Amino acid sequence: MFHHTHRIKTQAVDLTTLWQVWSDVNSWAQWQADIEYAQLETEFATGQYFIFKPKGGPKLRLGLVYVSPERCFIDVTCFFGAQLIDSHEFIQHDDGVEIITTLTLSGPLAWLWQRLVVNDIASSLPEQTKASIEHATSIAHNGA
Repeated sequence: MFHHTHRIKTQAVDLTTLWQVWSDVNSWAQWQADIEYAQLETEFATGQYFIFKPKGGPKLRLGLVYVSPERCFIDVTCFFGAQLIDSHEFIQHDDGVEIITTLTLSGPLAWLWQRLVVNDIASSLPEQTKASIEHATSIAHNGA
């Protein structure tokens, strides 16, 4: 099993705007440089699915296994012989919002998918989180 967590606290933007950025799956490609597109045709809610296409990679179907607005969402990607659980938590503190992203990869072929895909995902979490904060800040300042 592979487990990796990245956390950061920001005062640059409020929790509501951060949640708006993360829950708008169809706009992820605007601020995530490593994806071609993400598409959610329903509401951002537990039990829904979305299509995710990383640049240079195959189109994937990810399931939203848990959504608690402005608190947390968990998505899951099923690979042959492995499962990647991606948890995103948003915690309001007196001195800002903490964003915690945790990747958990398990299954008999987890070692293979870790080498092929998940190590790169884990190493991109700091930049991805920074980009989400910058995009949320831009939205807050532009009123969009």
